[in-house]
Amino acid sequence: MGYHINTKCVQAGYEPKNGESRVIPIVQSTTFKYDSAATLGKLFDLEESGFFYTRLANPTLSAVADKIAALEGGVGAMLTASGQSASMLSITNICHAGDHVVCASAIYGGTFNLFNKSLRELGIEFTFVTPDAAEDEINAAFRDNTRAVFVESVSNPSLDVADIELYAKLAHAHGVPLIVDNTFPTPVNFRPFEWGADIVVHSTSKYMDGHAVALGGVIVDSGNFDWTNGKYPAFTEPDESYHGVVYTEKFGKAAYITKALTHLMRDYGPQQSPQNAFLLNLGLETLFLRMERHCSNALAVAKFLEQNDKIEWVNYPGLESNKYYERAKKYMPDGSCGVISFGVKGGREKAMQFMDSLDMIKLVIHVADARTCALHPASTTHRQLTDKQLEDCGVKPNLIRMSVGIEYVDDIIADIKQALAKI
Repeated sequence: MGYHINTKCVQAGYEPKNGESRVIPIVQSTTFKYDSAATLGKLFDLEESGFFYTRLANPTLSAVADKIAALEGGVGAMLTASGQSASMLSITNICHAGDHVVCASAIYGGTFNLFNKSLRELGIEFTFVTPDAAEDEINAAFRDNTRAVFVESVSNPSLDVADIELYAKLAHAHGVPLIVDNTFPTPVNFRPFEWGADIVVHSTSKYMDGHAVALGGVIVDSGNFDWTNGKYPAFTEPDESYHGVVYTEKFGKAAYITKALTHLMRDYGPQQSPQNAFLLNLGLETLFLRMERHCSNALAVAKFLEQNDKIEWVNYPGLESNKYYERAKKYMPDGSCGVISFGVKGGREKAMQFMDSLDMIKLVIHVADARTCALHPASTTHRQLTDKQLEDCGVKPNLIRMSVGIEYVDDIIADIKQALAKI
């Protein structure tokens, strides 16, 4: 039966057998026992599926990964220790030294650093295109050695809504996959595979967890990309570290995610812990309820700020005045996310004064959990960027990112009112 996504949040990924735990159990073990050396050999040769070491796979992790794959509509998923490691592995699973990636410049500052510094140092080149780049500008960024395109569906913190259909069309025209970071909308509000994306990543530390208790990330494979087009020999030629297995031949549509798990997780090891996966699943079970409240609260706060004379500008895709309003309605008709950004009149100094005057709304280096919080990106998460890079990311000196929580919305607005009254 094809359940609604709200039901999948609760039910997908785990089916207890007779007498087993109704809730996904925490299998807090690094290793697993087998009766036969031959069986273990088959596991190591990828001849059989099973669990033998948690760095590679674990029953708790697999159940939660399967749930997220069901939510996004993919053929498989792999949990990681953080959103950063998910982004890194999504690229390094297909790119090597000498390869090139086209990437939207409006991405999370940590992801920008990962790509622009660490992966460059490993020999993978990136060309960053501006959020509103026209089709010909994006096309011009491709090279003969381009192997992927990476965008955020709703960027952090600038809240640009990417034209996923356009990026997918151009990526496929050049024979490469589109990777989409879908952290902010979550699959409840947007499913990139339905619009042509090939790989999805999330920082599960955000809305999926929803309670700011567990770091994590996930990579989801659509199963739709053709890895046999000649650009990806790692998928079509024998992997001698697994006795010559050819991923596309043996695993078909799941070639990408199987290679990520059996090769990269084996060698790099950024595995999520069973405890964190258990906590993540608790968050997933209420994800559809929370996203509805996050979005309705955020829209109410954005409308309040838009009418306040101490606010210079407000950025939220749900506002009719927003330049991405129509695109957001196309891709995310039920709402985008609970994050808004705005500028306080008076520049950086007044913005910081406003933040210091907040009471219930706390100043934290986080976003997208149940509690409303605020951050000044230019002096925190994005402080390592140059002014030009800040401009490309859409971060102004007076920009305040506010992650609107699930509290009673009048209380959220009251705290903002009293802080504005003090500047």
